[in-house]
Amino acid sequence: MAKKVNWKDVAPAKGSAILSPAFVASDSENMVFTSGCVGTDPVTQELPDSLEQQTRNALENLNNVLKASGSSLGQVVKVLLFVADKSYAPVVNKVYQEFVPHAPARSCIVVSFPNDKLKVELECVATAVPSRKRWFKL
Repeated sequence: MAKKVNWKDVAPAKGSAILSPAFVASDSENMVFTSGCVGTDPVTQELPDSLEQQTRNALENLNNVLKASGSSLGQVVKVLLFVADKSYAPVVNKVYQEFVPHAPARSCIVVSFPNDKLKVELECVATAVPSRKRWFKL
């Protein structure tokens, strides 16, 4: 089980309410490291113009990757978030909190994407339930 480190553990009320500075995972857990997920529509693969919809799609796409990896958004311990403009923070944070309310450690970086329509991308590290090894075939 991952242990959440709170801001009060680091310093008295110095950090953001939506972020945790760190999670500590035990050696017995499998770790999932994702590649960047962007806000393309999961069905059409089109990139919407709306920042909010891109953010929702990116988080849904990330959740799909995590599920396929034996994990979930609830098991995320670290997020790396890329945004095309610092003014996007309020919208991105609002949507992010809906999907990731347990506030894992997170970094946010303002970048220039090769595609001008792209507004947000994120990747994460999560824990996963170790797969059970079977010594026989079913």
